[in-house]
Amino acid sequence: MSLFGSSHFGLPRLKPLSSKRSHIVSVLDIGSTKVVCMIGRLTPREESQVLPNRTHNIEIIGIGHQRSRGIKTGVIADLDALEGVIRLAVDAAERMAGLTVDSLIVNVSAGRLGSDIYTATIDLGGQEVEANDLKKVLAAACQQSVRQERAVLHSLATGYSLDGERGIRDPLAMFGDALGVDMHVVTAERAALRNLELCINRAHLSVEGMVATPYASGLAALVDDEVELGCAAIDMGGGTTTISVFAEGKLVHTDAVSLGGHHVTTDLARGLSTRIEDAERLKVVHASALANSSEERELISIPPIGEDERDQPTQVPKALVSRIVKARIEETLELIRDRIQRSGFSPIVGKRVVLTGGASQLTGLPDVARRVLARNVRIGRPMGVSGLPTAAKGPAFSTAVGLMIYPQVADMETHAPSSGLLSSLGGNNSRIGRVGQWLKESF
Repeated sequence: MSLFGSSHFGLPRLKPLSSKRSHIVSVLDIGSTKVVCMIGRLTPREESQVLPNRTHNIEIIGIGHQRSRGIKTGVIADLDALEGVIRLAVDAAERMAGLTVDSLIVNVSAGRLGSDIYTATIDLGGQEVEANDLKKVLAAACQQSVRQERAVLHSLATGYSLDGERGIRDPLAMFGDALGVDMHVVTAERAALRNLELCINRAHLSVEGMVATPYASGLAALVDDEVELGCAAIDMGGGTTTISVFAEGKLVHTDAVSLGGHHVTTDLARGLSTRIEDAERLKVVHASALANSSEERELISIPPIGEDERDQPTQVPKALVSRIVKARIEETLELIRDRIQRSGFSPIVGKRVVLTGGASQLTGLPDVARRVLARNVRIGRPMGVSGLPTAAKGPAFSTAVGLMIYPQVADMETHAPSSGLLSSLGGNNSRIGRVGQWLKESF
């Protein structure tokens, strides 16, 4: 049955993992350049002092990945093509794990991801805060986020207030007259999610949960201090680049831009008059985001476009390749910098940025990112997971591993009941105004 039936407008919500038994989890990372299916065994563990909110050890017992088809900049363009790729990736993972997958947790990059802060307050009458009061104020905040045309992917309480005093993490058993909460809500357009579900259903699979791509990659690539003190994770994929901001142990902001590594490839193909496949090879083997004077003297062969075998490759300075790459990378990073600045969360990000995703592996990228973003930069790889093949231990697989981590933190979220078409109860305050007020009073 569809997740989006005529009377059901909520997404599936994962049940809390039992701390006493093992679980098998299957995930699907659908990207513009590759589709990855992972099957993992989660076993209970003691609390980690380095990796945030990890309640279980993760052992990958099956993995399959295929080159993407039918998807462009995170948006499904050909259902048949993408369905075929999903089938192949899942089949490979099933064969390796020796079991059959029925349902998966899947990432969401399309649907114009939205990130908003909602505030709600309830009256306490000077009484002690009880568990039921927390439920009421959380439900009030969730209700404000309900929109007919958008679906809520995540809703996390980022902080509470008592009588206007903010920055309270757990108000339970405290006294006051008014209890408030700030709720970070991540949404996506329902149409995009319907198409994603449809494609997976056509492969005879069901969707167990949907996770915003920036949230998943941040879960995999960040360590506890970064999540606690404030940090941005930038996932540079093939067709999109996503941004997630974490602070005080919570996801507080997400964003996405429709630029990624594939745009670098197409720039090379156009600028050098070569095929996409050859441009991709040039990017991987020769390209750098940093121009080097010695590259002016080094020549590389560029295969021409066309099928005439008599056409000879042209020779161009390696520096030309780097200049083309550098221009696109700088444009992408400048756009990310401006998005973070306009969001109002730049002070929370501070001086720390983690780059992850397949495009982050480009030679010289961290150095360019440090200059453009004016922040400390490191490359983030999936951490705290065993059983990954060597080829899957790099930044390109952070989102898939983050999807495997997500069930351990899903119970931190609060969602409004899905009871059909609900009207918005939100106020008239602008998003920037709400964010600015929240930042001033919380940090």
